[in-house]
Amino acid sequence: MELVVVSVLGADRVGIVAGIASVLARHNANIVDISQTVVRDIFSMIMVVDVSKADVDISQLRRELEEEGKRLGVMVGVFHIDVFKYMQRI
Repeated sequence: MELVVVSVLGADRVGIVAGIASVLARHNANIVDISQTVVRDIFSMIMVVDVSKADVDISQLRRELEEEGKRLGVMVGVFHIDVFKYMQRI
């Protein structure tokens, strides 16, 4: 598996999970794990996504997820899991 971490943060509204998941599904990226919560109307979500069978590279997937995030009014971050783990060590 080639894993990436997708983080989403913003004001809660209908359709955030569906919007982000639809971009992933369109590119054959599989959600392996997901956690989401809402605290005082602030939505946060972390997904671990397998992109080993995706039809785009991580850079293109990041661009499309960020575009979808803008449309939804949320911030989206996409990091290869190795980069994410390394960032957490600093």
